[in-house]
Amino acid sequence: MNTPHPSSPRRVPRAAAAAGALCLALSACGSGGGDTLDLGAEDVRAALEEGGEITVWAWEPTLTRVAEEFEDAHPGVTVNVENVGTGDDQYTALQNALSAGSGLPDVAHIEYFALGQFTIAGNLVDLAPLGAAELEGTYTPGPWGAVQGGEGAIHGLPMDSGPIALFYNQDVFDEHGVDVPATWDEYVEAARALQEADPDVHIAADNGDAGATTTGIWQAGGRPYRVEGEEVAIDFSDEGTARYVDTWQQMIDEDLLLQVTAWSDEWYQALGDGSVATLVTGAWMGLNLESGVPDGAGSWRVAPPPAWEEGDTSSAESGGSALAVPVGAPNPALAYAFIEYANAGDGVGARIDQGAFPATVADLESAEFLAAESAYFGGQRVNEVYAASAAEVREGWSYLPYQAHANSLFNDTVGQAYVSDTTLAEGLAAWQEASARYGTEQGFTVTTGD
Repeated sequence: MNTPHPSSPRRVPRAAAAAGALCLALSACGSGGGDTLDLGAEDVRAALEEGGEITVWAWEPTLTRVAEEFEDAHPGVTVNVENVGTGDDQYTALQNALSAGSGLPDVAHIEYFALGQFTIAGNLVDLAPLGAAELEGTYTPGPWGAVQGGEGAIHGLPMDSGPIALFYNQDVFDEHGVDVPATWDEYVEAARALQEADPDVHIAADNGDAGATTTGIWQAGGRPYRVEGEEVAIDFSDEGTARYVDTWQQMIDEDLLLQVTAWSDEWYQALGDGSVATLVTGAWMGLNLESGVPDGAGSWRVAPPPAWEEGDTSSAESGGSALAVPVGAPNPALAYAFIEYANAGDGVGARIDQGAFPATVADLESAEFLAAESAYFGGQRVNEVYAASAAEVREGWSYLPYQAHANSLFNDTVGQAYVSDTTLAEGLAAWQEASARYGTEQGFTVTTGD
């Protein structure tokens, strides 16, 4: 398997093909509050009783079983799950359907960072009146915050989450007599020690990735993006960002990182042969290691993400996605019924049984879920680590309303720090400028930290 978890933002190339196709100009697309239909919870119940057919566009494989069980629970309902492409490919197809006003699915799978591309254009139904407003407290803070909009709007229901953890090859650390790091300072020291013990061993692989960078900044306490309606602020000079930059710049300067592209065959090979000792990424990575690095069974373990200060348990999210209803969907009431079943009802259990990591608090606190032992990770109760991380995600993080396009600018700005004399700080300044320029062109009022 050479593809990451279905909800991982690393799954596709950095160039976001859909971004250019999305209508972002505010004068043309509206304020982005989402469309509030003249429908309520009673209409959802009526739709289930009446039955009908809905189409779900999603690349998440666990939804096939969820759809089957939903049909069993509601005779007369047919759910067609269609994979029209992964990530950007689906977003382009969705935007084309929105523009044409035909061929729309009833339900669309959208990653958290990409929701803004559609909500700012008013292309997603506000699910709050349909029953989503009653789900406050159902989800962990990171995913729940990601689907909320202004004035109480809810643009989708969280399907999963990606609280970060430290995945590490215990055999590599034991072989070289290096302690597993608990802080980022220790992480840098461990990187040096591993390199000194064996020049072919790197603590991590990184050749520049927008999602990994923003996740690192998030965990460090940085808040480079502030969004209030049409007003956007971008500032990569705050204290948390500087903390991340200082640490990662050391790793780049000292050649402590293996520069290979994530999800490539070379990357998987490095994870399998021990030349890459750790990954700091979302909880969904566990399944990818099991399927993509089968020879690593028994060698890999999971720990909390390295702390920026000793004793600090702050975490962040990496990846994750929601199910939403596009404006103009043929059967929005029945669509919401399916979304609630899949992401807040019995469908959550069906997905967990297939290895998915949930965003629902009740499941994350379930004794059965927490006690599950992973044979791949040497019998470790990895869900305990993931769940603890999910509970410690720093609040207040925002993505840009055009984050997918901003990410497409990363390689030519921040990415240059990995291949030239450009520093990360200089690259982030260039990314800030390019992202601000694009936002202004699309009709946003953008301010930057200089």
